[in-house]
Amino acid sequence: MQYLYLLLNIGSVSIPFLFSFHPKIKFYNEWKFIFPSILITMLVFIPWDIIFTLEGFWGFNSNYFLNTHIFHLPLEEWLFFICIPYACVFTHYALLHFFPKLKYSTKTTKILSYILLSILCVGTIFSYDKYYTFVNFLYAIILILIVLKLNFNLLQNYYVTFIIMLIPFFVVNGVLTGSFIDNEVVWYNNAENLGVRLFTIPIEDSIYAFTLILSNLFLMQILKKSRIKNH
Repeated sequence: MQYLYLLLNIGSVSIPFLFSFHPKIKFYNEWKFIFPSILITMLVFIPWDIIFTLEGFWGFNSNYFLNTHIFHLPLEEWLFFICIPYACVFTHYALLHFFPKLKYSTKTTKILSYILLSILCVGTIFSYDKYYTFVNFLYAIILILIVLKLNFNLLQNYYVTFIIMLIPFFVVNGVLTGSFIDNEVVWYNNAENLGVRLFTIPIEDSIYAFTLILSNLFLMQILKKSRIKNH
């Protein structure tokens, strides 16, 4: 089914896009911040994706995507970095709109951050020769430290909303990695990761999703502050 990856992208973003016009949410007002943030984030994740694809650290099953490539990546992979962040950022904002107190305390957020950083540091040290694990965890460490310093409040909310977002994450990424279908849409070279799977999903993918979404949210906050400052 060559349209599968495309349908996953469209299916992921369609409802969030339609509900962006909900009169109580009005997420379309965030477009001037989210689309530049998506573009900037792609400047990090797309080159990373291209290099890892060329090196054979992961790849794509041609049975599940259209035969259109841009810089060695399927068109659907480019769309992934637009559709998934949009859907997840919308979910984050919608949850906070309807549940404004949905956040951890300062103490809990610090504890969670230090635990996560400790796990990531250990994983980075012992996986220096596994490129997906090493680069993925290292980027997460740097990002978390920056957000801790510059936008602590974002982490207070995000640690909660990300847990909720893990539900659709397991569905979409599960299909991409072979759940419910005959083969994988995206395959991984297990020599470059820990070889630990959550169902069919490499455990590194959860950190990859964590940083992809957090990067977009953090950049959006920077753009908002810059706009307010300039006015």
